[in-house]
Amino acid sequence: MDFAAAAPTPSRTWPSGASGRAPWVPPELRLVCLDIDDTLIDCTAAIRRTLQALTGRGDLWPLWDLITEEHVALVVAGKLDYDVMHHRRTECFLAELGIAADATQVAAFEARRRETLARSWRLFDDVLPCLEWLRAAGLRVAAVTNASGAHQRRKIAELGLSPFFDHVAIAGEIGVAKPDPVMFRSVCLALECAPEQTVHVGDKLDTDAIGARDAGLGAVWLDRDGTGLVGERAPDGVYTVFGLGELPELLVSEYATVGVPVQRAAGTPAARVRGGVF
Repeated sequence: MDFAAAAPTPSRTWPSGASGRAPWVPPELRLVCLDIDDTLIDCTAAIRRTLQALTGRGDLWPLWDLITEEHVALVVAGKLDYDVMHHRRTECFLAELGIAADATQVAAFEARRRETLARSWRLFDDVLPCLEWLRAAGLRVAAVTNASGAHQRRKIAELGLSPFFDHVAIAGEIGVAKPDPVMFRSVCLALECAPEQTVHVGDKLDTDAIGARDAGLGAVWLDRDGTGLVGERAPDGVYTVFGLGELPELLVSEYATVGVPVQRAAGTPAARVRGGVF
């Protein structure tokens, strides 16, 4: 099983052996934080199915995603709360389709959307094995999401994820959102783990991985669609995996207290390179 990683950073050095310098010593790991949507739950596929069921069209996901990003940015900036955002997003979406809906019609569409979406959630196949491994390894586990509270907690509960989490951090409840360092550090504080003892895993390179790195956490980009192989690569200080099935090997190799740390050196099997990915 291969895993992906960024190039070595000043905080991660190769064992030097004959040079006389101290060998690389892996940091301790106590806490793993996981994003929810499109990391654990196949959110994009669920929304695609929902939009098609409501409109009869299968080409509307890019429009919905663009409108969602614009409105979530207003929430993150503190200019809009989540409940208002949901209504305005739907209103804007319908307007883009040429539908002039009043407030009652917008609310009715939004209610149907939520009801249909709730029946469409699915976990990725690699989620439960990964969560079971993390718990068996004695690690604490937290969910860290930018979604709204009641909506996200319901998804977590209905999909059977609640027993795996020691803590759930939701932007709509905390008042800050990823990539704000406060979001990540609030989880470390809640579970009494230092940032350097914590790893965050998420599907968004900027919001999840780079945000976590800049907050002092270990950072893992979950690149399920292989974007990093053909487009933007993860920067220094960010690891890349292409599925959660690769996460255990990465953690065992890079962190103390999880399995036996591997003494690696350039040219060894554990350091083989596949297109710049370890």
